Amino acid sequence: MIIHRSTCRVIYGDTDGMGVAYHANYLRWFEMGRSELFRFLGLTYKDIEARGFYLPVSEAYCKFISSVKYDDVLIIETSLDTRIKGGMKFDYRIFVEGDEKHRAQGYTKHACLNHEKKIVRRPAFLTELIKNNN
Repeated sequence: MIIHRSTCRVIYGDTDGMGVAYHANYLRWFEMGRSELFRFLGLTYKDIEARGFYLPVSEAYCKFISSVKYDDVLIIETSLDTRIKGGMKFDYRIFVEGDEKHRAQGYTKHACLNHEKKIVRRPAFLTELIKNNN
């Protein structure tokens, strides 16, 4: 399993009037974690798209366990489920720095599209990247 941790701070604009993070931001934080995992592996979304492939989200799930608040430093733990053969699946856990009890968990599944926006098998370069880092 490929795992990476990245951080970000909850800004005021991420919160409601009570200083609690708005629920839709978790999907944005998942995307941050996913982007940073790719970067850690030596690839960016820009690189993937330059090769003529896209990874749109086909399914997303998030379970909220306890809230995060304004100015919390989040640790976004992202793992790539290497058992998936078609498309890609990423799992996430969100922590607050200094507290190892996770606050949210979830996943996203991604289809692979070619430059014509047609669903295709995961391209060989992504399969190799996963194999070489597993």
